[in-house]
Amino acid sequence: MNRLLPLAIGAIAILASATLMLVILPGIQINQQKPSEQLQPYTAQEQAGRDQYVSLGCVYCHSQQPRSGSQTLADAAHGWGRASVGSDYHYDAPHQLGTMRTGPDLLNVGARLPSVEWHLTHLYQPRSIFDWSIMPAYPFLFEAKDQASPEDIVVKLPAEYRPDGKVVVAKQEALDLVAYLQSLKRTYPVEGELSSIRDQGFDTSKGERK
Repeated sequence: MNRLLPLAIGAIAILASATLMLVILPGIQINQQKPSEQLQPYTAQEQAGRDQYVSLGCVYCHSQQPRSGSQTLADAAHGWGRASVGSDYHYDAPHQLGTMRTGPDLLNVGARLPSVEWHLTHLYQPRSIFDWSIMPAYPFLFEAKDQASPEDIVVKLPAEYRPDGKVVVAKQEALDLVAYLQSLKRTYPVEGELSSIRDQGFDTSKGERK
């Protein structure tokens, strides 16, 4: 019985120390970071699209964190941009950093794929663009109509993916999601980060080694 009290005190002390070092102090440090001047808050539509992104579980297959250090070269060579920094995520709650890359990193997808048309086609049926894609299709974000109205955004699809005698138009949820994807453009320079890459002999303008 006399040994239980020191063990309990020791366990509580270890837990408190870990909570302080791994949760509280990093939280204080992150909260003190200011967003980059070039980073803008999400618009109402972009935030609605981000909510769609979160609800669809895109984070399970896509990261939003181009890596730093020696791994940056491989990520930049894919066209995924510079290494991410904490200020890139100032307006993200919850963050969507991700731990898997079944698909490409998306932190700069709005810069490398700016076309609304492309994203809508890709969301409706990824295999209409990449026949090898394992990404799920999201047809529930769209509507098949006999005839589109003037305000409808019609999705361009190969004949084999078009419903017979109908046109596919984007619902607001699809347009919101694409607006969010287009907003992912963390291409502004970060002091110290790009110079570190250049010091390694990497040409950031071309995404390849010099």
